[in-house]
Parts: sequence; C-alpha cells; structure tokens
Amino acid sequence: MLAIIGYIVVFGSILAGYMIHGGVISLLWQPSEVLIILGAALGAFVVSGTSYSLSQVCQNIPRLFIPRAPNKQHYLQTLGLLYALFSKMHREGVVSIEKDIEDPAASSIFAAFPKISADMQMCHFISDTLRTYLTTGKADELDDLMDTDLHSLQEELHVAPSNISHMADSLPGFGIVAAVLGVVLTMSKLDAGAKVLGESIGAALLGTFLGILLCYGFFGPIAAKLENLKQERSMYFHCVREAVMAALRGLSPMIALEYGRRSIPPKFRPTFAEMESSLKG
Repeated sequence: MLAIIGYIVVFGSILAGYMIHGGVISLLWQPSEVLIILGAALGAFVVSGTSYSLSQVCQNIPRLFIPRAPNKQHYLQTLGLLYALFSKMHREGVVSIEKDIEDPAASSIFAAFPKISADMQMCHFISDTLRTYLTTGKADELDDLMDTDLHSLQEELHVAPSNISHMADSLPGFGIVAAVLGVVLTMSKLDAGAKVLGESIGAALLGTFLGILLCYGFFGPIAAKLENLKQERSMYFHCVREAVMAALRGLSPMIALEYGRRSIPPKFRPTFAEMESSLKG
C-alpha cells in the first residue's frame, strides 16, 4: 500500500506541476519512446541476469505490495515459539524436541504460532540449528554456523535489489538513446513547418525525461525498498539467533528469551510485560 501511495505522489506531483504551467498531458504520451527505453532496459536486464538472479527478482517483486516485514505481533509470536521449545528442552531434555524439529510442519508447537510456521525459511533456521545441537551436543560452534547461515541469507536477499538497481542506472542512458533517435528523425523534417519541428524536438526530449523519471521515480525506489526489507529480515533472524545461542549456553528459557527480545529493533520491541502477557496468553 505504501508503494502505491508513493507512486501516486511521485507521478501526481510531476503531472500537476506540468499542468500548472499550462502543459498538455497528451503531449507526454509517446509510446515509441517508452518502447525504446523500457524494451532496451529490460533486454539488457535479461542479458545481464542468470536464471537464479531473474527468479529472485520475480520472487521479491510481490514483497513491494504485500507487507511481509515483521511487526511487533510477529516478534511476539516468534518469542512465544522459542519459549515453548526452550521450556520443553529445559524440562524434558533436548531429545524431547526431536520430533518438533525434524518436521516443523507436523509439530503442535510450531502450529500454535501460524505466522512463524508459515515462514519455512525461519522454521528451517531454528530447526536445523537445534538439530545440529541435538546431534553433536556442542553449542560453541553453532554461533559461527548461524553466522554462515545469516550471511548466505543476506547474500540471497541482496540479489534482487542489486539487479534492479543496475537496471535503474541504465535507464537515463537509454533515455538519451531515445532522444538521439528522435533528433535523427527531426533532422529529416527540416523542410517542414515550425510546428512540426517543435513537436518532433519535444518528443525527442521526452526520451531523456522518461529515462531519468523511470530511474529515480520508479525502479530506483523499488531497489531501495527491497534493500530496506533485506535489512529488516536480517534483524529478525538476528533476534532469533541471539535467543537460540543463549538457550544453548544453558541459560533459563526466560533469560534466553530476554536476549532475543533486547535484540529486536526498538520500534518493534515489546516490553517485558507485553512479552510476559503474550506468553501467558
């Protein structure tokens, strides 16, 4: 929703300012310029990409319009899930959670927290770490192991914004290409009247305008938003990592949870009372 509002503001401000100065909207409609700029940019984007990078872009585009960034309720459910696992480990031993971490989709503990159980990447992050501890019994090396996992996650999340940003950077250049082609066409009309030449030159200049607008007003913001979502996703995983490591060091479930809670960004961090109330609920 925020993305749609932002685009309305961007394009609405430009068109309103243009019309205030007496501009005619129909003059801005130049399908050939749009075809040249977007077609060339998308073609270059496909050439520069791989099947993996292109699939990452396609998978991430819906995130612009469907809110998936964790909020306070999301964090509270995550803390609740971790507390349930840690408490069971504390009471009955690590072996007691074996069935839960072997198949999170069939676990009653994971099923009690639908926001988390729907996030298979997070489920695997938690279950794989606990499964490794269950197998080896060594907690010291798991910190580095989770670091490796988080680094891999960040690298994957960086693929889409990086590729879209590169395409955005190319748009002003393709806008100049469209403008030059327009000038070439204008040169063939030198014997026409001033009105025809004016319209032709205006259409040519529109290529430069569209290239810059699409770069900084459309595709550039897409890349920036995906980068911001990447950072929020990384902070979410960092919170879980801190809590899990505290539990594996032998701390009580509540203290381990407190490590996780205090790793949550302040905007989304529940108070201790809110967390306690959520756990009791």
